[in-house]
Amino acid sequence: MTPAPVKMAVLIELLNRIDIRVGTIVAVSDVPNSDKLVQLRVSFGDHERTIVAGLRGERSNPRDIEGKQALFVVNLEPRTIRGVVSEGMLFDIGYADGVRPVLAVPESTVPDGTRAG
Repeated sequence: MTPAPVKMAVLIELLNRIDIRVGTIVAVSDVPNSDKLVQLRVSFGDHERTIVAGLRGERSNPRDIEGKQALFVVNLEPRTIRGVVSEGMLFDIGYADGVRPVLAVPESTVPDGTRAG
């Protein structure tokens, strides 16, 4: 793989507006009428959220990630995708570069809701 060029520089204030947190994937279920999408139920400690992600084509069994911690962007505006309201975005590694995606995970277990950055 040849790494993509580095994107244009942004001000630190813009980066500080993105809220990335650790969450535990509690459940994974298929999104109706979709070949790619799954619905994740994610615990952020004091609450749970539904997050839609395109994992079905990337993994033989998307449910294998149940119980794992990962990084999520939690301050995106909710968006309805195939009839399911998604309340954030899974932060994964590799998709944009055509590499089989993997979860962005903490080095060791931390409390759900812990902020990244």
